[in-house]
Amino acid sequence: MEIKKKDIRALTKEALRDFFEKEGDKAFRGNQVYEWLWSKGAHTFDDMTNLSKETRQMLEDNFVINHIKVDVMQRSSDGTVKNAVRLHDDLIVESVLIPTKTRTTACVSSQVGCSLDCKFCATSRLKRMRNLNPDEIYDQVVAIDRESRLYFDRPLSNIVFMGMGEPLMNYNNVLKAIDKITSPEGLGMSPKRIVVSTSGVPKMIKKMADDGVKFKLAVSLHSAIDEVRTSIMPFNATFPLSDLRDALIYWYEKTKNRITYEYVVWEGINDKRKDVDALVQFCKFAPSKVNIIEYNPIDDGQFQQANVAAIDMYQKVLEDNNITVTVRRSRGKDIDAACGQLANKT
Repeated sequence: MEIKKKDIRALTKEALRDFFEKEGDKAFRGNQVYEWLWSKGAHTFDDMTNLSKETRQMLEDNFVINHIKVDVMQRSSDGTVKNAVRLHDDLIVESVLIPTKTRTTACVSSQVGCSLDCKFCATSRLKRMRNLNPDEIYDQVVAIDRESRLYFDRPLSNIVFMGMGEPLMNYNNVLKAIDKITSPEGLGMSPKRIVVSTSGVPKMIKKMADDGVKFKLAVSLHSAIDEVRTSIMPFNATFPLSDLRDALIYWYEKTKNRITYEYVVWEGINDKRKDVDALVQFCKFAPSKVNIIEYNPIDDGQFQQANVAAIDMYQKVLEDNNITVTVRRSRGKDIDAACGQLANKT
């Protein structure tokens, strides 16, 4: 019977050092392997050229590197790049590189499918198959950083956890991945350049605050009226707006970091003045800003982008109440890479 080998990237640096000592080698070999795995992004043990052939074979005999593979890469007419990423068990997730004149942003996935049930999002129809491991999240970022350097001649500048899945339902692995991304032994990125976007899991928002995380928080809100929000995001019945509000107040008191609300306006759903007024009241609990996002249809016709007058109304009322608001145009729509469209069509 074949023994299932352990993924070497599940080991800490200390565990790697211990392994080499037990094998009668020097502990510092563990440091070398750790650097190859994380800083240098080695895909195979043969890549580790400063190790002897015997050492590489010994690693091969004991471990695997479950590295992702970019199965299909698509480039949009606006420069956006979408990767269909194959995992070691042949499941697929998608990640996106979004370029502007001044930055390149990686939109990464945290789950295969999604734990939640937002009706307007293509990913939610896949259902959650499993959580991604920290190294699988990290690999998406490394792949996009390489593409950023190749196509745009600059390193990746920002990361948003707005791909497939609900990051706070894979909390421990997302935090471990961010630790690697921000570590000098990993990619060395500033946590202030990372945004974790959640549909709103109150107890996990409070846990993030207690854990003293340094990254930014975005909330996929879309309505500040419970009945409306529950009709489009059914899990809101379990995590109502009052609980979300309390968690966000707690977040701000602990971190002093303002909250970003991601908000889509749909025709006939949340495009009335009462919807804007409710949003204004919700924004006043803690310092915040609102990103109004263009809607990207997912084929069923139930949700339609609101007209320009409704968007203008939102913008004016929010600004009149001294709330920062940005209207964002979607990128990568022609390759199904825009917000809410990630559904593994490839």
